[in-house]
Amino acid sequence: MAESVRARLQPTQVLAGLVGLAFLALGVIGFVHTGFNDFAGQGHTMLWGVFAINPLHNVLHLLFGVVGVLLALTSATSRLYGWVLFAAYGVLLVWGLMLVGLTSTNPVSELGNPLNLNIADNWLHLGLAVLGLVIAIVPLRRKVVETEPAPVAIQEPVTDPVPVQQPQPVATTTDEPATVQEERKPRGLHRLGRLRSKGTTAH
Repeated sequence: MAESVRARLQPTQVLAGLVGLAFLALGVIGFVHTGFNDFAGQGHTMLWGVFAINPLHNVLHLLFGVVGVLLALTSATSRLYGWVLFAAYGVLLVWGLMLVGLTSTNPVSELGNPLNLNIADNWLHLGLAVLGLVIAIVPLRRKVVETEPAPVAIQEPVTDPVPVQQPQPVATTTDEPATVQEERKPRGLHRLGRLRSKGTTAH
């Protein structure tokens, strides 16, 4: 029985691809709102009236979108994308919490707020970090194995070969029958006797 494995997309690939497309759409929509001026500034309009963004923040969304679509090609790279999301947005979450004053100290205060993060962004980044963890650890779907019946060999009927009759050689003999030879011997003797008798009379 021949077996064939049918390739199917794994859940981690589907999630990674969808998240990548969502990031691409979010980046494009963000540039529609902010344009390209004041690249790392904080004076831009709010996205949907909730999320604070700027052109640098939009570039980050586009980057994660392109990487997500490319890494969704295989299940292994999709899991890698999930871990990258989990780590990157986990760091952004901690940074955002320090920027909005939810922590007692801010060791990176000298960096400022180049991504224009606010509290709503922090909640979104928390959700993205959890989503990245789900992409990284979601179980694989079992492969579907299809069995194909083996082809049946058609046997042709076996027939006995027809014997070919060989022509039998015709025996040819050059020897004359014994009776003929016996008859010839006396005739020869008579002729010899006649010749001798003629010779004696001539003398």
